[in-house]
Amino acid sequence: MTWFLDHVQDVLDLAVQHVYLAGLPLLLGLLFALPLGWLARRYRVLYTPFTAGFGLLYTIPSLALFILLPLLLGTRILDRNNVLIAMTIYTVALLVRTVADALAAVPEDVTQAATAMGFTRSRRFFAVELPLAVPVIAAGLRVAAVSNVSIVSVAAIIGIPQLGLLFTDGFARTFYDPIVVGIAACIVLALAFDLLILALARALTPWQRARGAA
Repeated sequence: MTWFLDHVQDVLDLAVQHVYLAGLPLLLGLLFALPLGWLARRYRVLYTPFTAGFGLLYTIPSLALFILLPLLLGTRILDRNNVLIAMTIYTVALLVRTVADALAAVPEDVTQAATAMGFTRSRRFFAVELPLAVPVIAAGLRVAAVSNVSIVSVAAIIGIPQLGLLFTDGFARTFYDPIVVGIAACIVLALAFDLLILALARALTPWQRARGAA
């Protein structure tokens, strides 16, 4: 506890970096996964190649990807953009199947009713299908958020500043205080992401609140 009190500002600075490296790829990954998931749902022939193919990306070891990306992109190995791109890839890998399955779970009679009311395909997607798919997509986002918070820590091995530096510092000095603080901070961040996603999903699905109240 004494160590933490002496390094509060340092921990907060690392936490801000951690939020950026884990949170921005979550948004970017969702933006990429939405059209890819829609294509997998719309064209059945694409479902297996998309869900299985993108899912395989998640099997790439994070440290290997962090080191490989600079060779492919021409960036410096200490460039945090490498981590952002890697985490976006992992997020897409987790969310493509989630989006496809979420859209597939929308009742067929609802989409047919929207079509009968004159909704165009794009309007039906944004006004009907996507809102109804929010709960399932939010569940996938919660998993991706916790995963991102965890995997980002590995980037400390290549010197990218975030909470993972507390682990490497503690192990290097055989000093457990920063390790314990780093674990606690990562848990708090994961819970914060989880609660934020739950709150946003709840705000975007007011009909579920009304159903619960009834």
